[in-house]
Amino acid sequence: MVEIKEITRPPAELIAGIKAVGAATASATLAHMGIRNCHITGPVSWNKGKSIAGPALTLQFMPKREDLYGDGEYADVEKQLHRHVLYRVEKGDVVVVDARGDITAGVFGDMMMTYFRGRGGAGMVIDGAIRDWVNVQKLDVPLWLNGVTPNFHTQTGLMPFAVNTTIACGGVTVVPGDIIVADDDGAVCVPVALAAQVIEQANKHHEWEDFSRMKLMEGAPLQRYYPLHDDARPEYEAWRKTHPIKR
Repeated sequence: MVEIKEITRPPAELIAGIKAVGAATASATLAHMGIRNCHITGPVSWNKGKSIAGPALTLQFMPKREDLYGDGEYADVEKQLHRHVLYRVEKGDVVVVDARGDITAGVFGDMMMTYFRGRGGAGMVIDGAIRDWVNVQKLDVPLWLNGVTPNFHTQTGLMPFAVNTTIACGGVTVVPGDIIVADDDGAVCVPVALAAQVIEQANKHHEWEDFSRMKLMEGAPLQRYYPLHDDARPEYEAWRKTHPIKR
């Protein structure tokens, strides 16, 4: 029997708050807080216009070593660790896969992705590839990938190694239960302990951005309105009184 750790899922309001912030602002805000690189580099959106946020379930691949990984997984399919991360998916979860940037191994195919969709998963971020793209794209699952391949997951040089353990995905440390926010700008990992602060700081920034965007569209000086200069703050505050923030 395969024993897999369960994750602790963050409160729904934290996840919703991070989704509203978006990947770019989350990344910039974390950088100002001292977390310099939280952008999972490599995977990009394969269905533009999608945005997700949710707790990370993790799957780690390693280079195949025959004494650790033989042919027996197909004699007993429950030895296939990539199945076990899907067994633990709950509505809104994000599966994050360290496939070492290898696009010769299809981590999941259309049957596995159909199961993920049926479980209510929010999306996947894979530093690697999937297969069966013709069918998978019909599922409309939000995906951030390096590519696609005709190969199955262990056909070449990888083997699934661990589920719900800390991984390195696209150069970023991802802890199970971290909040992943992903959109057309990419995928960002937000540490749960910092999520509330990210939301607070990001909202302060957003409060004046609409005003500054309006002024810049009018041709106003960039130096005065981005970032908002202290001299322009009274002007902003007067504008805000007639344009209250919608919560």
